[in-house]
Amino acid sequence: MRVGIGYDVHCLVSERPLILGGVVIPHRLGLAGHSDADVLVHAIMDALLGACGQGDIGKHFPDTNDRYQDISSLKLLGQVSTIIFKTGYTVNNIDAVIIAQAPRVAPYIQVMQQNIAGVLGIKVDLVNIKATTTEKLGFAGREEGIAAQAVVLLKSIDEYDDKRIN
Repeated sequence: MRVGIGYDVHCLVSERPLILGGVVIPHRLGLAGHSDADVLVHAIMDALLGACGQGDIGKHFPDTNDRYQDISSLKLLGQVSTIIFKTGYTVNNIDAVIIAQAPRVAPYIQVMQQNIAGVLGIKVDLVNIKATTTEKLGFAGREEGIAAQAVVLLKSIDEYDDKRIN
């Protein structure tokens, strides 16, 4: 078993869509970034890469590379899935939290979980996503940005694994 933790934050700006967990969420602001700036998926990718000892998303998908300009973070997550598989691991479970004052994201969490599980080839119940506010404190509370944290547990592919769906 291997544990990884991930954290990401992006500032909110106008004229960008707000994408979390691969879902476009109606909001007056979106997240700034080189890719689609999906903080949730970025935190999960960093946790996955850390758990298998493969660095972070900046190492694999640098923001200096135009190839990743406006790319879907779910596509990058698919590449991370290949990396962890090649290192001999599979996802046991993911637990993540979105930290945002607004908008309310609870209605979209189930679809986010389905998106992430689908890309990773695991059962949806292995992906847990929560959302919280900061009670109007800090950058998230002032609606200047959105953050996400994730913890993952990987296990060796060699172990009996009835949780993978493909």
